[in-house]
Amino acid sequence: MNRPSLEDGHVRMPEEEFEELLELAAERGAKRALANVGLIDEHAANDIRDLRSLLGAFRMAKHTAWSTVIRMITTGLLIALMAGVAIKLKLFGGIQ
Repeated sequence: MNRPSLEDGHVRMPEEEFEELLELAAERGAKRALANVGLIDEHAANDIRDLRSLLGAFRMAKHTAWSTVIRMITTGLLIALMAGVAIKLKLFGGIQ
């Protein structure tokens, strides 16, 4: 690796060496970030898979819960409508 030169206050170096330097810095930064969140050991890939699976299950449960709420509201409205019709038609021998 050639020594970088300084011209007009700017550091000059060959593009290939600059790319290598960027790759090294990015790799070190990624390793440090993974270490900071505790994903540096051999179980990290399994941990990520488990987290994704858990998140998928949570999303499915949330979708199911909303579907259930909507069905309950719809069913309640239909029952109220049918009860109103039954009362209006005096099907239960209601008050005259």
